[in-house]
Amino acid sequence: MNVGLTGGIATGKSTVSNMLVERGARLIDADVIAREVVLPGHPVLKEVAEHFGQDILLEDGSLNRAQLGEIIFNDPSARKDLEGLLHPQIRSLMKERMAQYEMEEPERLVVVDIPLLFESNLQELFSSVVLVYVPESIQLERLMNRNQLSLEEAKKRIEAQMPIENKKKLADFIIDNSKSIEHTEKQVEQFWEDIFMK
Repeated sequence: MNVGLTGGIATGKSTVSNMLVERGARLIDADVIAREVVLPGHPVLKEVAEHFGQDILLEDGSLNRAQLGEIIFNDPSARKDLEGLLHPQIRSLMKERMAQYEMEEPERLVVVDIPLLFESNLQELFSSVVLVYVPESIQLERLMNRNQLSLEEAKKRIEAQMPIENKKKLADFIIDNSKSIEHTEKQVEQFWEDIFMK
């Protein structure tokens, strides 16, 4: 059973995915895969550097994330180009791991954490989609605190994704992560029971 887990930037997806892993789910994290495909020596990193210029590499050959982030958050077409280079490879590794886990333990819940699940139209890969939700005002506040960003920078990053209220309409389950950790935990427990009742 594969479940897609999504949210917006700084809504707390990792908090919820950790709670699900504690209950026995297997986790596939698209962000972790995204980091794997840009490790030194990976053909995808080579393509990214050819496209955006060698300035996006550090002296040791690894990706200069800050430099690349600066480019893509200020230029929507550059962001699209980057997605075109990364997403096919990320998707292919993700599907490989989903198939592998399903073969090894068919009874176990596999949670796939994908920040841009709706933006990439990946809903059909999953039996259901869980959205980790907080209102945009809280998202902004958390993002500014977490990444030490100005209001304008934080807004730009949030606007690069589908609005959280639109995602809310598309999800099968919503976990509101805007209150206490206990409140989130209760909803995760409810989801866990519901999914296995199905």
